[in-house]
Amino acid sequence: MGGGTDVTADAGAEESGRPTPPAESVLVVDDDPFIARLLEIELRAAGYAVRVASDGEQALALVHQEPPDLVLADVMMPNMDGFELTRRLRRDSRTSSVSVIMLTARGLSADKLEGFSVGADDYIVKPFDTPELLARIRGVLRRAKEMRAQSPLTALPGNVRIEEEIERRVRSGEPFAILYSDLDHFKAYNDHYGFLRGDRVIQFTARLIQETALEVGGEGTFVGHVGGDDFVITCAAEQAEAIARAIVDRFDREIPDHYDPTDRARGFIEVVDRRGETQRFPILSISIGIASSARRRFSHFAEAVAVATEMKAYTKGERGSSFAVDRRGS
Repeated sequence: MGGGTDVTADAGAEESGRPTPPAESVLVVDDDPFIARLLEIELRAAGYAVRVASDGEQALALVHQEPPDLVLADVMMPNMDGFELTRRLRRDSRTSSVSVIMLTARGLSADKLEGFSVGADDYIVKPFDTPELLARIRGVLRRAKEMRAQSPLTALPGNVRIEEEIERRVRSGEPFAILYSDLDHFKAYNDHYGFLRGDRVIQFTARLIQETALEVGGEGTFVGHVGGDDFVITCAAEQAEAIARAIVDRFDREIPDHYDPTDRARGFIEVVDRRGETQRFPILSISIGIASSARRRFSHFAEAVAVATEMKAYTKGERGSSFAVDRRGS
């Protein structure tokens, strides 16, 4: 049965001092100099860093020099058309994640389908309306950013979104808490049962944490996946312990289902280490460290994460699933 531990021992950068983030970059690819120049002017005015290429081959060379965030490519071009350019981008691991919007004078459904089939993110017919084009570009770049910020294994927000969310909480001045959790003895489980079942446990844990945190903490609660078996929750300060206790209790009830009957019945698995010695590891448990701005002020996201990580390390000294709460003042 999990429990909470209190810690009572003594235990940033200002917004204006941070560098301005670099402008998102767009590569315009069009063999018509007038249209290329028009697009360059409009995109620069909208705040984008812009480069221009006159055909697909030149575009590939520029992309390999420095991949842009988005390629805005005409379909009909000499040497290499927009379809082939997009195929080449998608086949190369260095450029496979670059967003692509195709421009064409032909609005035929067959052309649109071909564009999407080779990997284009969007398709705009000339003559285009500039506000619509800018809106499409913003939409494609936003979706790309969300995908990069998302864990591919659990579909939970990843490190970029976690950092943004904690920074937002820090700047708001409202009391909040961070719960940092990971699994105990997960490597032994992975070694014993294999990576496929290990991934299933990670996905199970992600669902359990998300469902439980939202059920107890409500819609304002945020759940992110740092990577591996590490997860972060942010919530209202007064909800942190209830969320941690609910996660610990539910995890202990449900995790035995992920073991073979024999291992579940005896309560441990046996793993042979590098020296050839057999070691026993108990059923997986979860450890959660809690840091709260209700007792101390955080000036930066890394500060809050460091305290929660310290509490997580502290509670790992407990047997089985548990959580530790930092109760130190500033």
